[in-house]
Amino acid sequence: MEIIYRPYIDPEFECLIERIYPPWVCIDNDSCKDCTLVKVDSANKHGILLEMVQVLTDLDLVISKSYISSDGGWFMDVFHVTDQLGNKITDESLILYIQQALCASRGGISKEVRLRQGRNVTPGLKDLALEMTSKDRPGLVSEISAVLVELGCNITTAVAWTHGTRAASIFYVEDGLEGGPITDPIRLAHVQEQLENVVKAHHEEGEKWSVRLTTPAGGHTHKERRLHQLMYADEDYESCRGCDGSGSSAHKKGCDRTHVNIESCKEKGYWIVNVRSRDRPKLLFDTVCALTDLQYVVFHAVVASRGTLADQEYFVRHKDGYTSNKESERHKLTLCLIAAIERRISQQGLRLDLCAKNRMGLLSDITRVFRENGLSMSRIEIGTRGERAVGSIYVTDASGDEVNPNAVELVRKEIGESIIAVHKSHKWAPQASSSSRTSHKIHNRRIEEEEEEDRPRFSLGSLVWSHLERLSSSFGAIKS
Repeated sequence: MEIIYRPYIDPEFECLIERIYPPWVCIDNDSCKDCTLVKVDSANKHGILLEMVQVLTDLDLVISKSYISSDGGWFMDVFHVTDQLGNKITDESLILYIQQALCASRGGISKEVRLRQGRNVTPGLKDLALEMTSKDRPGLVSEISAVLVELGCNITTAVAWTHGTRAASIFYVEDGLEGGPITDPIRLAHVQEQLENVVKAHHEEGEKWSVRLTTPAGGHTHKERRLHQLMYADEDYESCRGCDGSGSSAHKKGCDRTHVNIESCKEKGYWIVNVRSRDRPKLLFDTVCALTDLQYVVFHAVVASRGTLADQEYFVRHKDGYTSNKESERHKLTLCLIAAIERRISQQGLRLDLCAKNRMGLLSDITRVFRENGLSMSRIEIGTRGERAVGSIYVTDASGDEVNPNAVELVRKEIGESIIAVHKSHKWAPQASSSSRTSHKIHNRRIEEEEEEDRPRFSLGSLVWSHLERLSSSFGAIKS
């Protein structure tokens, strides 16, 4: 094990540095003709890269390239971004939102700007969170949501993922009759017991499952990051069988499997992590999520795309300052990165976009219709915006195959106008067709601003550091 000794820095001193040198964000529309440069210069802290990426991906922005450096206690990053139609970011309210969100430590995002961007849809901090992991099976979400309705719980937000044979989900609930948080300990214990009975009934002795009622983890933990954490705790990565980057076929042209190669840089005490995979939305977010939650610090990185493939290169150390030569640790990091990337890939199916008047039992009714028509849900993301419930559900048949169009039509007729759009699942391409762009515009008019995935694009560059130095030299403060 190679240990890099660093001086102890009191946490209060780190906060002082952040107050003296707050983050600087520059939104540059002049330097590049086909994209907007978002430049960030800030005192460094663990997790800051993930925070920056999370802000941009939550705004459905396309990150085409990123150059990252955080040596010496300072964080410098350049993101090349566009909207989903390939346009520069010119909307003044959106620019202001980005600046305020990336500088959240200086007071956060004003309510006016948040409402103008339609971003006031996060669950309340006092909402009860139901976190669950289990083996995946048809009808699971339908049964859970039906039990919650019977127990007088109103679901305000629901997110669920499947990966291989495993499933993870988070439901934010409130009192269905009086609104607000559920605080009665006897009632909470009863809710927990009933949910455990539903999940346990479909597991054999010794099979893994968990049901947990809690306030939202960490207060502000991103929902998708929390899903990654739940699936990691469920050890779904153990079933991954991606490419480890070794051998002559590791970077075979045209291969879209996930390749991870980890080498040691003894001179600087880094691990050099190279990742090649199929390009897709939120790839950067998922990769940085895995590195951050595994307590790795990114000191340098470059990401970009080459056609349909994505390359990412990270220079990392463990948060404690060491890099291990143990093959077991490299193998675990490899599997965890592959799992983080492939969790979202595995969530295929027909995407049904929903928009309906919010009411107690809505999710239970919708998922019951899916179950009765032999449809299985591979991914769910539904939240509330004012008096409306909006989101998307990915469905397959009970075997995980493509849905029969007749079944979809039956579901649409039974559910009614709640389903406002149907999108056939396909591999994401860097440039959208004109027809898909038209569909995207129509859909946005229907629900104002759909919670759709962004489309980041990545790849490795050979002249990273000289390019980063040239770009970072032009960083400037926000002009008020």
